[in-house]
Amino acid sequence: MTPYFLLVMVAVGTARPQVQPFASTPGWQFLGLGLALPLVAATAMLFPFLRTLEATTARTLACVPGATLDASPARSWAARWRTAVWFTLHAGLGAVLSGATLAVPPMAAVLFAYPFSSSLRVRYWGWPWNLDGGMVWTAPPAGLALLLALTACAYGAGALLARCAPPLLGPTPEDRLAAAERRAADLAQRNRLARELHDSVGHALSAVSLQAGAARRLLDSDRDFVREALVAIEETSRDAVAELDGVLGVLRGGAESSERAESEVARPPTLAAGLDGLLARSRTTGATIDLALGPGMEPLDGLPDEASRAAFRIVQEGLSNALRHAEGAPVRIRLTRGQARTRHRGRKGEELEIDVENPLPEEAAGGARTTGGRGLPGLAERAELLGGSARAGARDGVWRLTAHLPLADDTHGNAHQDAHQERRNRRNQRQNHQEDTP
Repeated sequence: MTPYFLLVMVAVGTARPQVQPFASTPGWQFLGLGLALPLVAATAMLFPFLRTLEATTARTLACVPGATLDASPARSWAARWRTAVWFTLHAGLGAVLSGATLAVPPMAAVLFAYPFSSSLRVRYWGWPWNLDGGMVWTAPPAGLALLLALTACAYGAGALLARCAPPLLGPTPEDRLAAAERRAADLAQRNRLARELHDSVGHALSAVSLQAGAARRLLDSDRDFVREALVAIEETSRDAVAELDGVLGVLRGGAESSERAESEVARPPTLAAGLDGLLARSRTTGATIDLALGPGMEPLDGLPDEASRAAFRIVQEGLSNALRHAEGAPVRIRLTRGQARTRHRGRKGEELEIDVENPLPEEAAGGARTTGGRGLPGLAERAELLGGSARAGARDGVWRLTAHLPLADDTHGNAHQDAHQERRNRRNQRQNHQEDTP
């Protein structure tokens, strides 16, 4: 505050030579302080980094929790205005208290010594300590009162600044919204990576385990089958390593490489490109897998890409669950294309129905199978992103995974997916905003 005060007092002294910066009457001193405050506010408006300095000051001197402050530069005008209010309040109170700290202790010392010093009593100090008699003993209590008042003012100023710091130096609503959007985007990315890791690497590890077990059991009796199983293990492991490398690229790479790697990870094979290989690798575990295609399903490359990729993951998860929890049981897969039973995006259209079913093992035939994993919720989430649905359960001794995916061109499908993701982001933003609101 001192540079601003000196600048103002020099300007005032230029207009009125009798005014001195530190030798003038209190009236001129307070006038100079008042004229300096607009310069303080203008400084905060012009220099965004000042919020970083003031947030650090509030956290260190006023003991304000750092989580309630935003130490980044104030980029928006709303943030600059709030920083200007804080900086003006901080500088103004600091200047008053600094002046009081310089004046009050010497004054209190004089009052303490006044009754005991004849040299002090002969000087004119002003009412009432220039009086004789019993009034001289009011000086020490007055000095103590001045010190207590100074302490109370300093405490009150600190409490006021600590109370004003979070709303003035904390994030603005725009900052909160931007932070919530970043958190929602990070959460969406983590969810996508978790789904892809589970659906690709998780399935690959399950398949490799089953293939290796089948090869071990038939090592002496069926060398051709063992050879096929080893080839399948090699291919499955190679594909899993490639997908895992893509995920690690998202986690470790920079922004550009992360976007490229994420686009690769988030694009599993389509039914046309990957279904035959998936079935062939799964059959090397010794399982009997029957695929039935309904009318209009061939060729598979006629399906929209987004729906075909989601359908591939659903079939993959269904196979993985059947092989892991009902080893040796036959698996039946049925893909049907027909009219949607419910409206999607306000109009009816075609949908792809996926059924993956297998008999329940005897020990699980009496109830629903509980995997404890995240695959089925992930499939429901994947289908919901496209405007469809997916569910699974046991009935009449059969475990059945059923999914309905609307078939639309990629433009409509992507628009629905973006809209659904936007709704999820807004919901996360509202939750984060409620958590961040002090």
